[in-house]
Amino acid sequence: MLEASIVEDAALAAEGAEKIAWARSNMPVLAALHDELARERPLDGRRIGMCLHVEMKTAVLVGVLRAGGAEIVWTGSPATTDDAVAAAAAQDDGIVVYSRRRDTIDDHYGHIERVLASDPDLLLDNGADLIAAVVDGRPSRVTAATEETTSGRTRLLGELVGKVPFPVVVINDSPIKLLFENEHGIGPAVVDGFMRATNSLIAAKTFAVVGYGSCGRSLARTLRALGAVVIVVERDEVRALEAAFDGMRVATLTRAAELADAVFTVTGRPGILRGDDLLALRDGAMLANVGHFGNEIAVDELEELALERRRVAPQVVEYRLPNGRSVRLLARGEMLNLAAATGHQMQIMDLGFALQAHAMRELALRPEQFANGYQPVPPEVDRAVATAALETLSSVES
Repeated sequence: MLEASIVEDAALAAEGAEKIAWARSNMPVLAALHDELARERPLDGRRIGMCLHVEMKTAVLVGVLRAGGAEIVWTGSPATTDDAVAAAAAQDDGIVVYSRRRDTIDDHYGHIERVLASDPDLLLDNGADLIAAVVDGRPSRVTAATEETTSGRTRLLGELVGKVPFPVVVINDSPIKLLFENEHGIGPAVVDGFMRATNSLIAAKTFAVVGYGSCGRSLARTLRALGAVVIVVERDEVRALEAAFDGMRVATLTRAAELADAVFTVTGRPGILRGDDLLALRDGAMLANVGHFGNEIAVDELEELALERRRVAPQVVEYRLPNGRSVRLLARGEMLNLAAATGHQMQIMDLGFALQAHAMRELALRPEQFANGYQPVPPEVDRAVATAALETLSSVES
């Protein structure tokens, strides 16, 4: 569990409870689901092993699952945990939290082991770390799972394909998540993280966005709307053409590194920015990651290359390289929108987390309708969330 100094800090827990209450009051779709699951209790007797960022909006989802009867054993990701929220959540006897903001990647994998040691029968995963650990042979009674991210989807359809002995509903591929969370939420959230970390102007700067999927597209368009010059790096020819037709400059990674004041990785894949590309960066360039895993930028290689490193701001470390240039890494190379800010907006996450709650209910009550391995969100779940969300909007007239 959390260290006693965190769990027993009443002031910290009170701060976390206040944050969770504020999020809950701004997530009406989940609020309705809370009441629905509290009546139905579809998760009675179930234990959910959960790997999802420990922050106020996720805590609202946890509250919905608890209302449905589940016990929760929860960890997050390095650098994205809100310790106040963790302390508040740990006050519930039905919730165990293994996560701290200062966690390293080694701490994170230790927490993954602890979650699985609790013997969950359902998983709610983020990046497929829990699922991969089960596939690697951890003793398990898991019957089903959900997966939140592009990174996890990539693993399920790559290294884990054909190996997962239970169904995994991939929330990422729902049109609701792709259209709203990714395309409307990520751009403003990342810009918020960038400005909090650097207090730097967006306009008249050149930004390179590596990856032009739904998240990269949202970030590139948001940056350009704020007056930035945007270069897109995209290996898929059709997406690269889309970026060009959207008015973005399109370049190779090496050329973008030479030109950009700041480089953002948004691919969901490891080892994107490394070696020669790190050395190609212009003097003073800033590096940030938006993908789920903190390995899109090869921080270990940056550390090896550096002649000197120094912290120049709370979320900025400057590295002096052998070529005489300096580059600045933001938020340890972890997810900038959560490591340096508060992540996606509450109303956006209300939709994505409603998909999670619905999917968990379906997996618990009707597992026979799902095959093992990758599974899409059932269309009726998408429709239910969209209908509920429409009813909450002041811009929609009956």
